[in-house]
Amino acid sequence: MSTRSEIESLMFLMEDPDPFVQEQVHLRFQELGDQAVPLLDQIRVESKDKDEKKRIREVLHQLTFETLKEEFADLVSEGIQNRGQLEKAVLLLARFGNPTLRTSIYEKTLDHFADMIRPSLRYKRNEREKMQILMKFIFEDLNFKGDNKNYHDPANGFIDQVIERRKGLPISLSLVAMFIARRLELPVFGVNMPIHFMLTFVGSQEEQLIDPYDQGAEVSYDQCYFFLKKNNVTPRPEHFKMAADVDILTRCIRNLMHSYERSKDPHRVEDLKSLLALIEQSTAS
Repeated sequence: MSTRSEIESLMFLMEDPDPFVQEQVHLRFQELGDQAVPLLDQIRVESKDKDEKKRIREVLHQLTFETLKEEFADLVSEGIQNRGQLEKAVLLLARFGNPTLRTSIYEKTLDHFADMIRPSLRYKRNEREKMQILMKFIFEDLNFKGDNKNYHDPANGFIDQVIERRKGLPISLSLVAMFIARRLELPVFGVNMPIHFMLTFVGSQEEQLIDPYDQGAEVSYDQCYFFLKKNNVTPRPEHFKMAADVDILTRCIRNLMHSYERSKDPHRVEDLKSLLALIEQSTAS
């Protein structure tokens, strides 16, 4: 067993420039394994030193990543074939950013969001009205919006932080909408359009593209074609089809890899590549 004083001493020694000391600290943390995690997390929460918090987060990641990877492998081997399975995978992926995250908290938060809007959908509404009510609720009442200031911040790629901050990327905002819609049995799905992820409402009479980065605004196919051409992408029919859930998960991981590349964190990029490889293995088999 370890004690708080030992953990604090190890964290202090991490600042020692001697490579031998660094190696011994690393080995001791590996020996302690999971039992060090609660104490490390407690110290992280209490610390007011940004550098210390960063060091602790890195140690926590090193101690917990293999367990997360094993759970991720089990999950993707079962298949990511619907919004419910995608939600489990995205919440598990959030532990990559916060190893001690209690994902059940965010499941309950999404439950609560759905409960808030459910009464407004019980009246005799047509499909389009239900879709518009849902989008207004998410992007106006709950105030989810795109992060225009720090677009490439990894926080925009983790569902828990998107829910907490009410800010994110087109794909992470779309996931919030999809997961709330799933609880309401509304047909809101993802569209894996290049550069800019979109939503689609697949009603019995019509389909409607929705831009999650523009407060849930309805957009036309012509607008999307123009956007792609403007960004030197040749539009193709598959760009506007409902995306497979496993492809959405893959795009989430690739976005995070890009964010960590920009922040010059190659170790995180390599760990994400290993998660991506698990998806590729499961889909190839």
